[in-house]
Amino acid sequence: MALGAAERGGTTRTTQSFLYNPEVRQFFYQAVTVIFIVWLIWYASTNAVQNLARANMTAGFGFLNGRAGFDIAQTPIAYSSDSNYWRALQLGLVNTLIVAACGIVTATIVGLIVGIGRLSHNWIIARLCTVYVEVFRNIPPLLVIFFWYKGVLSLLPDVKQALSLPASVYVSNRGIYMPAPVFGQTFWLVLLVFALGIAAAVIFSRWANKKQLATGVRPPVLWVNLALIVGLPVVVFLMFGAPMSFDIPVLGKFNMTGGTVVGPEFLSLYMALSFYTASFIAEIVRAGIRGVAKGQTEAAHALGIRQGLTTRLVVLPQALRIIIPPLTSQFLNLTKNSSLAVAIGYADLVAVGGTILNQTGHSIEIIAIWMLVYVSISLVTSLFMNWFNAKMALVER
Repeated sequence: MALGAAERGGTTRTTQSFLYNPEVRQFFYQAVTVIFIVWLIWYASTNAVQNLARANMTAGFGFLNGRAGFDIAQTPIAYSSDSNYWRALQLGLVNTLIVAACGIVTATIVGLIVGIGRLSHNWIIARLCTVYVEVFRNIPPLLVIFFWYKGVLSLLPDVKQALSLPASVYVSNRGIYMPAPVFGQTFWLVLLVFALGIAAAVIFSRWANKKQLATGVRPPVLWVNLALIVGLPVVVFLMFGAPMSFDIPVLGKFNMTGGTVVGPEFLSLYMALSFYTASFIAEIVRAGIRGVAKGQTEAAHALGIRQGLTTRLVVLPQALRIIIPPLTSQFLNLTKNSSLAVAIGYADLVAVGGTILNQTGHSIEIIAIWMLVYVSISLVTSLFMNWFNAKMALVER
């Protein structure tokens, strides 16, 4: 009996030690989590199939080949009402990427300027930047969009009284009309030379940096890069007889004809997302500059470097290592906030997808497309920013 009790006690201790083993517990909880997720997906898909069958509806993406039957105002790529739903979704994606890319560039520039301005020794500049940040950061982005759409752009004059600007540019409540470029057959050579000039400028800049580190003498990078990027394409452009003309907008009886127009929907969304996101980027920039040791600035001033050069060459390069990680989140937020375009009629991915959903009733498929596209954009943006952050990181010797 004593031997049996000892054996049962040993078995109990073995079982307890097995259950409290960290590796076993980790595997057990992961297995339970995976099983639960698989069951949840199975349950949701089964429930969806049953509901679709009950409503006499079929699942699948075959409906994307059907005729769209609706027009879209913003068409950077070829599209008509006779195009299929898949083409309409492509157009919505292109519109989303355009407004997101333009907004990211503008928000970064404005945020950098405002963030530096908040640290300015000029009292007026610092306070104006503070007011800008506090106002835009505490207003919902949808309200900012309505402000630009209804409070600014809709108050511009009608087309017949459009404001005339230089270079045949007209501004009205229907958008900004400007000359549209018409490219000739040989213009692709100019683009090719332009791309080669950018590559050559990058190579020359790297060589100049290495030479400066080795000898202390910096070659004229600015003028050489301007000659490669601007001068060389201009020479090729003139050599081939200027293979580009412009379609000038002309005021007709009721509207502008010719040229190209940037509609108020795009402008309001672009301005709202840019200025709203810039207020958050400004705080990120200010925090990054504050994170650089004050001794770096004092050392630069002791060497006789001016304040502007100190900020550009000493402070900002070090602050970037602090700025880039949270900056990625703001880029992602701007891209996702572009889905608010449906409120003002801008044909982004969500707006186009919503129209298709109302016409076809394929809600599951449309929402799945939305999720896949936004997740893909976020992952690509994060991968690029992580790569850029790794390039900017300090390399220890």
